[in-house]
Amino acid sequence: MNGNIIESAQSASSKFDFSELSPDLLLDAIESVGIVVESGLLPLNSYENRVYQFHDQQRQKYVVKFYRPERWSKAQIQEEHDFALELVEHELPIVAPLVINGTSLLEYQGYLFALFPCRGGRIFEVDNLDQLEWMGRFVGRIHAIAAKKPFVARPTFSSQESLIDATNIIQQSGFVPSHLSEAFFTILQQVVSEAKSQYQPQADQIIRLHGDCHAGNILWTDAGPHFVDLDDCRAGPAIQDLWMMLSGDRQQQLLQLDTLLEGYQEFYSFEAKQLVLIESLRTMRVVNYIAWLCKRWQDPAFPHNFPWFNTEKYWEQQILMLKEQLSALQQPALSLYSV
Repeated sequence: MNGNIIESAQSASSKFDFSELSPDLLLDAIESVGIVVESGLLPLNSYENRVYQFHDQQRQKYVVKFYRPERWSKAQIQEEHDFALELVEHELPIVAPLVINGTSLLEYQGYLFALFPCRGGRIFEVDNLDQLEWMGRFVGRIHAIAAKKPFVARPTFSSQESLIDATNIIQQSGFVPSHLSEAFFTILQQVVSEAKSQYQPQADQIIRLHGDCHAGNILWTDAGPHFVDLDDCRAGPAIQDLWMMLSGDRQQQLLQLDTLLEGYQEFYSFEAKQLVLIESLRTMRVVNYIAWLCKRWQDPAFPHNFPWFNTEKYWEQQILMLKEQLSALQQPALSLYSV
């Protein structure tokens, strides 16, 4: 899914219209900004947008991203680009869009797109403590810059959008089998109610975020990590950019968290009281994932790539997963060894 889970509320009415994005249109769009495609366009792993790798006549490698119509406004995409470019100006390893003819946000026949330099690397090892400490420093540097000013167009993580609106999307989709409906929606409502009561960030905790710090968006080279996608950047509490790098049982997560924050606090202060938000943020993510599949099912790419969705087994598994998440919400929050 390439991390594109939590979306602006307006996307519920999206046309999912990539039907006219033909190979010829792709090539014409790229060549409209003065770049001649020499290779074929290699599709990359992205379901929300359409992303391709190619090289030009000088053998320079690029990635082109065509944004899903109606998901983000022009102002919201431009703010994503500006954030990435701001971080690059501060020498942070972010893959930012190229500025071509004075703009990073390009348009061709109604499609918005951007070009990026192609940057490879290895997958971030979430159980590698050395890499975790490095990532802590990396995210701390990002947050030190991000906290200096707010987003204007990008949205903020909210329980209304990420829990209530997402639940409504699932209910209206009609995908839950009738004989599982009562069990599913009963546990879903319990989880949503508990998460909503726990997600109470303070106003001064809200900063600009990467928004989707999972391993698939972090690539590693001998020089260290870099982020390849800011597509889900939005405002929220700092812990949102840290909790997805935790894995394993409680003791493993405590060690990982302590390691992350050892690096993080070299550059930005962390408030331990944000730890109570982790399970509510996790709940927001898992509920949105279900809603995302429901509302994207019209896109032909989704039945092809997610064949297990919309099966009886899938919804049975979601009931079990939500029961486990309710239990996690009812457990004491993680605490720190040292801060």
